[in-house]
Amino acid sequence: MTIEWRQNAPKWEQVADVLKQRIASGAYAVDSRLPSQHELVQEFGIAPNTAQKVLTRLREEGVAYSVRGLGTFVAAPAGA
Repeated sequence: MTIEWRQNAPKWEQVADVLKQRIASGAYAVDSRLPSQHELVQEFGIAPNTAQKVLTRLREEGVAYSVRGLGTFVAAPAGA
C-alpha cells in the first residue's frame, strides 16, 4: 500500500491509524493476526523500530494483544 505521509504526524501514528481503520472496517476481525513487524516494514516502507512502535501502541491502546511466538492479534472491543 502506498501511503501519503502527513508532515504533521509521526509515521508510526499514521500506520497505526491505517491498521485501526482496517480493524473498524472489518478487514481484520477480532482474534485475527495483524501484520508482523517485517510485513509492516515491507508494506509501508518504514523502519523496523517504527513498525515495532506501531504494534506496541496498538497493544497499549487495547486494540491488539500479543501471543508469544505467534504474533499480534486484534482484541475484542472493550465491553464486548
